[in-house]
Amino acid sequence: MSKPINQIPKHDRPREKLVAKGAGALNDQELLAVLLGKGTARMDVMTLAANLVRIIDAKGLRLCADDLMAFDGIGEAKATLVLAAIEFARRRIKPEGSKIGTPADVLPLLQHFADRKQEHFLSVTINGANEVLNVRVVSIGLIDRSPVHPREVFADALTDRASGIIVAHNHPSGSLDPSLSDIDATMQIKQAGEIVGIELLDHIIFNRKGYFSFLEAGRL
Repeated sequence: MSKPINQIPKHDRPREKLVAKGAGALNDQELLAVLLGKGTARMDVMTLAANLVRIIDAKGLRLCADDLMAFDGIGEAKATLVLAAIEFARRRIKPEGSKIGTPADVLPLLQHFADRKQEHFLSVTINGANEVLNVRVVSIGLIDRSPVHPREVFADALTDRASGIIVAHNHPSGSLDPSLSDIDATMQIKQAGEIVGIELLDHIIFNRKGYFSFLEAGRL
């Protein structure tokens, strides 16, 4: 549950925290709160930012102004500001079109999900030239599990005309060991990929300290 800005100690408020510790110290919700500046009469800026994080996670690089303006309190000015900031960063970091040598090379594009309190199951679509097409949140689960079905994983991959995918999820509990459900989900996704012609390149489990790769472990 988000705290209104006036209930957050001044030194921990997004703007003050950014000045004191740098932008890297802020989570996604706090960064969006800085961009938005303020909330509405009915919704504080932290709650508004939390709502937007979910749609941005789900849409990835296909996010558009209408997606943002569907939220109460987001007009054209705020929507275009957020989109401009994302595009400005994308042109420098270049997640779209960036080549990967090994599946683990996508970790910098996923690491900001490491501190989420729920499991986020992610899909990274890859083209035939080993370039990243998009990064999306497929599902959000409980603290220790994220339910996912192969059809959800491949729906966007088919739209992207991807030749391969890398799936990944964070482990809020801290352990990097794959659970039985992680292993089962990996095998189901791999088999579904063989049917639709989109190769599962890896399944990565990660937290703030490290990662586990099914491919590197020889389990894919």
